[in-house]
Amino acid sequence: MILQLIFAGEYTKAMNKDWHSDHFSCWNCDCSLTGQRYILRDDHPFCIKCYEEVFANTCDECAKPIGIDSKDLSYKERHWHEGCFICSECKLSLVDKPFGSKNDHIFCSNCYDQAFATRCDGCNEIFRAGMKKMEYKGRQWHEKCFCCAVCKVPIGTKSFIPKNDDVFCANCYEEKFATRCSKCKKVITTGGVTYKNEPWHRECFCCTACNSSLAGQRFTSKDEKPYCANCYGEMFAKRCSACVKPITGIGGAKFISFEDRSWHNDCFTCAQCTTSLVGKGFITDSADILCPECAKARLMAANS
Repeated sequence: MILQLIFAGEYTKAMNKDWHSDHFSCWNCDCSLTGQRYILRDDHPFCIKCYEEVFANTCDECAKPIGIDSKDLSYKERHWHEGCFICSECKLSLVDKPFGSKNDHIFCSNCYDQAFATRCDGCNEIFRAGMKKMEYKGRQWHEKCFCCAVCKVPIGTKSFIPKNDDVFCANCYEEKFATRCSKCKKVITTGGVTYKNEPWHRECFCCTACNSSLAGQRFTSKDEKPYCANCYGEMFAKRCSACVKPITGIGGAKFISFEDRSWHNDCFTCAQCTTSLVGKGFITDSADILCPECAKARLMAANS
């Protein structure tokens, strides 16, 4: 740069320096800046046109330069005219308002929440800032929505039981799903007995006749009702023609039937010599059964 003395005539004072009027010009296009608006950039003056063409940011919305007379709003290296800084969805101005950014678009807080915020698995409404969130196995609820599916009382920090897509407080789960005794209809909390695919309390599973407990005992049934061995024998079983005691068959006990009479295996003996007749031939004489030898002897005695 050649410095020349200013002796007289018009001159321009700018940047704390004095200039010949024809020497104070745009650093880019060299047009005179005397009496014109200019912008300093790196200590060099630029006319408005050159400055905007070279240095102005491009608006992310309208793709036009953001001139020096426009407010330049920026966010993460992106720029907008003040009038272009709007929600990508509802087009409302975002100036001085909260906003969110997603996939190179900006949104007002309402549109952002509707499109991207996580939602409650109970009411399907969004979680707004500051809301307490209850989470369980990848699902999440508002605090007021995390409630028992039956009584609708919020569970909070109390214990709960999940089933399918619902959660239940302990009391409601017990009322709705717990195993109940077929007799008293109350919940079976520990132990129990299964009879005909139905659950019973041990103390409720008892003989229909004497009411004694059948849990762990031999029993049989009649007309779908359970009976202990003694009651069943006394009430329903055939009776041995020899000892007159019931023939229950419980436990695999064997018995013999002939015509309309029955005997325990051990009672099926010759009335005369008491020899067992099980698997052997026998002869009846009125109420007695006899082995062939005793029958023959009785017949001979009767004919003598």
